[in-house]
Amino acid sequence: MALRTEWVRYGTSSGYFAMPERAATPLPAVLVIQEIWGVEEHIEDVTRRIAASGYAALAADIFSVDGRRPEHLTRERVAELLAFLGAQPPAVWGDQAAREAALQKLPAPERGRVSETFGGLLGQSQEWRESFLPALRDAVRYLRRERPETREQKVACVGFCMGGGLSALLACEEPELSGAAVYYGATPAPDRLAKIRCPVIAFYGGNDARVNAGIPAFEKGMKEIAQSYEPKVYEGANHSFFNDTRGAYDVRAARDSFARLLAFFSRTLS
Repeated sequence: MALRTEWVRYGTSSGYFAMPERAATPLPAVLVIQEIWGVEEHIEDVTRRIAASGYAALAADIFSVDGRRPEHLTRERVAELLAFLGAQPPAVWGDQAAREAALQKLPAPERGRVSETFGGLLGQSQEWRESFLPALRDAVRYLRRERPETREQKVACVGFCMGGGLSALLACEEPELSGAAVYYGATPAPDRLAKIRCPVIAFYGGNDARVNAGIPAFEKGMKEIAQSYEPKVYEGANHSFFNDTRGAYDVRAARDSFARLLAFFSRTLS
């Protein structure tokens, strides 16, 4: 399908926008919320896939302010960090001593850059992650009220990893959302779950014990407010199973979850 794609600005934020080139407008919209790595090739590809399914889609570049990211969070710097992590055994990611030993093997300039970017992403607090909620709410308003192709149409969101947690939190804070999809994201606190006013669908890898521990609380909280919550756990799949650029990619879980995601959008955005 021919798509129209562009980087757009709204307020102090920016994002990657895609829609079917020949579609009659207005269109319902989907806000795509990045993994912790930012809006990179994979998130742009996911945005195009959703657009090719008949929606306008916007991937909010939440690291960017006035069209620029901090130096340590540029695409090039994040790619450098991912190349370093990808060359290490999985245990290095969470083992500070092992990570420092691996970093010491890098040339000094590269070691400094990788260490700074690692701390700027993976060393941050929950408060840092939640600081992106205003920019995400701005993106919803941009789609609902300003973008000509989507004005006054329904908006849903989908997020991955850190973005999955933010997708759930956005559902707690943004009453204009018509639906929220969560890929292996953290469960909001019970008092925040009580504010959700839209259906939620969520996808989890069976091997992702830390994230999956929140499923019962999510299910309980949504039942208490009589909102739909559809969790799907893929046994044998790992965290980030949808990301086809990473080693955790699971084609069966990715294929099935995307079909369920599109069916969810069809229900909530029609």
